[in-house]
Amino acid sequence: MTGDDIIRMAREAGGYVSEMPMGDAWLFDDAALERFAALVAAAEREACAKLCDGWMHANGNDCAAAIRARGEV
Repeated sequence: MTGDDIIRMAREAGGYVSEMPMGDAWLFDDAALERFAALVAAAEREACAKLCDGWMHANGNDCAAAIRARGEV
């Protein structure tokens, strides 16, 4: 996940940048923070699952499916 990906997800979740005396700061209300956390977790799960896709040993496809299923809870 790149810095651009993180910034895109922060904006998508409803976060915004506020100019502060000590420097810019990202601000989120409670709901936006939860959406941001969910987006980051989903992106990380998918990145991990892609590593397992197609593995011939250790049931890679089952592993990938199990990782993806964690987001369905």
